[in-house]
Amino acid sequence: MLHLKDISVTFNEGTPDEKEALKPLRLSLAKGDFLTLIGGNGAGKSTLMNVISGVQLADTGQVIIDEIDVTFLPEYKRSSVIGRVFQDPMAGTAPTMTIEENLALAFARNKPRRFIPGVTKDRRKIFKEFLETLNLGLEDRLNAKVGLLSGGERQALSLLMATFTEPKILLLDEHTAALDPDRAELITHLTKKIVEEHELTTIMVTHNMQQALDLGNRLVMMDEGEIILQVEGEEKSSLTIEKLLEEFRNRRGSALNHDQVILS
Repeated sequence: MLHLKDISVTFNEGTPDEKEALKPLRLSLAKGDFLTLIGGNGAGKSTLMNVISGVQLADTGQVIIDEIDVTFLPEYKRSSVIGRVFQDPMAGTAPTMTIEENLALAFARNKPRRFIPGVTKDRRKIFKEFLETLNLGLEDRLNAKVGLLSGGERQALSLLMATFTEPKILLLDEHTAALDPDRAELITHLTKKIVEEHELTTIMVTHNMQQALDLGNRLVMMDEGEIILQVEGEEKSSLTIEKLLEEFRNRRGSALNHDQVILS
């Protein structure tokens, strides 16, 4: 479903501030893979997500989604096949629009653009059915402005909007980091449920190492723009935080800075 071939990105090339954000790397995901991505600050995680989504064009290499080369396509052209949820609950939704208006935008993501009503009786019924799966009572607040929702409610709505049309690729960019523990647990549970039910090919960036171990069937660790560890299946299931930290030390010759990750 996703192939990254020799992707590299360098910022401020040829200047004293030059930084090799991504060294030529390869990564492939099959349909339904749920990959958790961890690493310290500056490891290249966000740059990798931006390259996949089209926010950042790679200097070299190819990005292939479902056998289609999208390497040079801008973000808005990839949006029909990519859903993304950001760390900031304020991102990903239009706060001055209602819940149903936001859902109408998401519903039309992969459809031809036409001048027709965004919210209809039939669509409102669909929106209610999807909102009911969140168990937050949002199905009874379709006309509420999204800006009035709590951070957890907005993030749940963002997650629903990102997966509404079952995208080819779902990108979760530390989407629980800004929430309190109870809301973070709720969103984590919803994420697992939605991804598994729809068999979505997913990459989730997280600083929470336990979350990275608990979710998904694959795990990738990055450092200084490189993939330094890939595990999956039973090997991933047997991992612990201590083993992950040991693997980092073995590969990099130094300890991972604990200030850059959440251990539990």
